Amino acid sequence: MRADAESSEATGDTAPALRCDGLVKRFGRQAALDGVSLSVRPGEFVALLGPNGAGKTTLFQILTGLFVADAGRAEVMGADMREHPARALARLGIVFQQPAIDLDLSVRDNLLFHADLHGLARRQSLPRIAALLAHFGLAERERAPVRALSGGNRRKVELARALLHEPALLLMDEATVGLDPASRAQIVDEARRLAAEQSTAVLWATHLVQEIAACDRVVVLHRGTVRFDGTPAMLCAATTQHDLERAFLALTASEASP
Repeated sequence: MRADAESSEATGDTAPALRCDGLVKRFGRQAALDGVSLSVRPGEFVALLGPNGAGKTTLFQILTGLFVADAGRAEVMGADMREHPARALARLGIVFQQPAIDLDLSVRDNLLFHADLHGLARRQSLPRIAALLAHFGLAERERAPVRALSGGNRRKVELARALLHEPALLLMDEATVGLDPASRAQIVDEARRLAAEQSTAVLWATHLVQEIAACDRVVVLHRGTVRFDGTPAMLCAATTQHDLERAFLALTASEASP
């Protein structure tokens, strides 16, 4: 089921920050992704909604160069992930579902290490680190080992790290799993602010329907294929449901095997 008026090829003249065309990834006979196409434009907050096992993490692993697609094409700011992976990866930031940060290093040293990986000179990285830590309320904890932080603050460090090189595209892969409601809301609000104020393209993968109410578009991924691409209101209308959770359940249940 697709929304013709608001498809992944969103209207407007702005070129997509992310474009995926016909991505296929198989593990043996199982297709984790089976012809996935979607796009995200600068300043757009797109939710990638799907139940566990839908293919969301496989898609993100392709977009971050951890996997190579069997077929199809993925571009970040016009750079093809297969042909020019370094150019593509330089323009994106990622917060993975599983923590990917050194717990024994300090907050500051984690960020400095990431800056060095991206080739940022200290005259660039140090002011950016200071600004990000102040923004996330972590300036007083910069010398603390990450292990000493709460789960919510660890996620803020990971988000600061993802933003340090000023990416055009931000990927959030189930980034609020395990967080308390207040911390989850802060992370969601920050991603929305980046899209609205800095024109960052945001692709937010989740299975939590309550996180997507204010997104620009929602892409429903189920069993490796895109089943819907449109606004939250259009999803409700397409499934004749009055709220997003029921709409999502109705759509994915209708695709279940007998």
